[in-house]
Amino acid sequence: MKITAIGEILVDMTQTQVDGRGIRHFAANPGGAPANVAVAAAKLGAESAFIGCVGDDVFGQTLKETLLSNGVDVSGLQVTEKASTTLAVVTVDEKGERSFSFCRRPGADTRLDAGKAAEAAAGTGILHFGSVSLTDPDSRQATVCAVRAAKEAGAIITYDPNYRASLWPDRETAVREMRAPLPLCDIVKISDEETELLCGVSDPRDAARVLCEGGAKLVLVTLGAEGAFWRCGEESGVVPGCRVKVADTNGAGDTFFGALLSRIALRGGLQDLDAQEITGIVAYANRAAALTTSRPGAIPAMPTREELEG
Repeated sequence: MKITAIGEILVDMTQTQVDGRGIRHFAANPGGAPANVAVAAAKLGAESAFIGCVGDDVFGQTLKETLLSNGVDVSGLQVTEKASTTLAVVTVDEKGERSFSFCRRPGADTRLDAGKAAEAAAGTGILHFGSVSLTDPDSRQATVCAVRAAKEAGAIITYDPNYRASLWPDRETAVREMRAPLPLCDIVKISDEETELLCGVSDPRDAARVLCEGGAKLVLVTLGAEGAFWRCGEESGVVPGCRVKVADTNGAGDTFFGALLSRIALRGGLQDLDAQEITGIVAYANRAAALTTSRPGAIPAMPTREELEG
């Protein structure tokens, strides 16, 4: 079963150090949540593809080469001359926690063509998207068109609503647009920080119940170092996290979702999932995410199947 991710692909200008003069040093790491998910799944043995848009520049070419070198199908990757490849400036505090600012006025990721995106999405088994592509009207239209095309073709729809406040005009708009696609989704992953935003409740268990009652078949709530809570129908559970020395949390959630989707794809879908199997899949995803946090960067830090299973 093929996994296709649609949305932003960009360069994470990630802080590496502050020198003796107080000047921040940055490394240009490939990133963007949906692209990260596509790579994480591919590195763990799944057939993976990406739909998005980059600029006709050196960063855009580098991102395309990164996807290709990690085994991701780039036939759905568009190139525009109307905007530069999007940059996200990622600063990291002493605990490894991130903060973001974006060079995106406009960024190439917002120039995604809706017709081409829908055509590329129609033949996949799993279509994954996030909420950053919903922050711009054009990329939102392209994303929703692709989701609907995939849904009509029988694909599993998966959603990771990453909230980036600086990309929205206000919280009210973010809540409305981030909640709008939920009825189309089969698998939803949220962090414990997004339960109130997406579901109107703060407790992860209550949030998962709300999402399942809204139509989701499987809901994951990541709990940071504490692991993840899952709910499928009336069954639920908590899978503990893995303790590691954290170098950088960038890409951890994307690795978690990519790892989880790789297991879903390799088993052929969601049919006949039981509590024991879900627990094993989530534990696998927790291990993948933990290993990513132990190394700097997002895509460069993601584990291979051999690392997790060898």
